[in-house]
Amino acid sequence: MDFYQSQESLTTVEWILRGVVSFVFLLLAAKLMGQRSISQLRFLDFILALTLGNIIAHPLSDEELGLKGSMITTIVLVVLYIIATWLSLKWPFFKHYLDPSPITLVKNGLIQFHNLSKARISIDFLFSELRKEKVEDIQKVALAVWEPDGTISVFMDTPYQPVTPADMRLETGPFTISRPIIIDGKVDMSLLQEMGKDLAWLHSKIAPANTNIHDVMLATVENENVRVFSEPKK
Repeated sequence: MDFYQSQESLTTVEWILRGVVSFVFLLLAAKLMGQRSISQLRFLDFILALTLGNIIAHPLSDEELGLKGSMITTIVLVVLYIIATWLSLKWPFFKHYLDPSPITLVKNGLIQFHNLSKARISIDFLFSELRKEKVEDIQKVALAVWEPDGTISVFMDTPYQPVTPADMRLETGPFTISRPIIIDGKVDMSLLQEMGKDLAWLHSKIAPANTNIHDVMLATVENENVRVFSEPKK
């Protein structure tokens, strides 16, 4: 465990061990913080990500710094993060500080210039985000708001929204989604059990493709219909 402590110098193997331990430790810390902290950087998430990056990075580049202090500090910060997240669910004032209310940028086709200054974004940036949403005329926008995570939500005015089957009063089938059931010859048994099927049923579905399950690169299932994607033979 010499690599764990402060040293005058570390061998190549000890540097590798430090990297492995730090990587696994960060994985556990990220898992403890939850999925949202990874997918959406709020104010609190941004501060924590910056801090953790600096804390863990230094022992990985300086042999005179041990891992112990960095790991203890990281654990303390993760616990504080969890407490702050819990408090934001209980105290509206604290929640409003961490997750401020959305700011209206466009309303009924009109730019809310005072709110642009409040959100600290420029008109050019606003039009850039609208172009990403395929908006060619700002007057067609019923509402555009600046979300706490830094994204802009755009809602088109009703005359410019796409026509749906419900608008046309057309009958539609139930919603279905295609999901991978075989990847690189390995069957997703949890999905198979969720469908109430077994391997014999799956074998019968891929039999017309004249291939073995272990040779299937990808197979997807949708409404009990299995589609097989096999690697082309050379």
